[in-house]
Amino acid sequence: QVPLVESGGGLVQPGGSLRLSCSASGSIFSITAMAWYRQAPGKQRELVARIIVGGSTNYVDSVKGRFTISRDNAKNMLYLQMNSLKPEDTAVYYCNAVAQSITTITFSDYWGQGTQVTVSS
Repeated sequence: QVPLVESGGGLVQPGGSLRLSCSASGSIFSITAMAWYRQAPGKQRELVARIIVGGSTNYVDSVKGRFTISRDNAKNMLYLQMNSLKPEDTAVYYCNAVAQSITTITFSDYWGQGTQVTVSS
């Protein structure tokens, strides 16, 4: 069972908005933190936003004031609201969770398959 599944990517014009969603399956639990990462062509994967147990959040400077990360614990969902999108936001966006799984009690990183976001006119 795939632990994390992203959706919501697509093509948007500069200045537009997108909302990414990430669904966590029942194969992982005791999630301590969830995050969105992105990787642009030829660049390293970077942390975009993170939310930890208790609701504290942090963002990379380049998205502060434009992106909002949120989590619905009851639905095991993670969201990323992206506003005022810029061409430099173009990347594959990955959902990440630090959690235990049904196969190990060790806390590990789990990843989704990624969703493409393209900002272009």
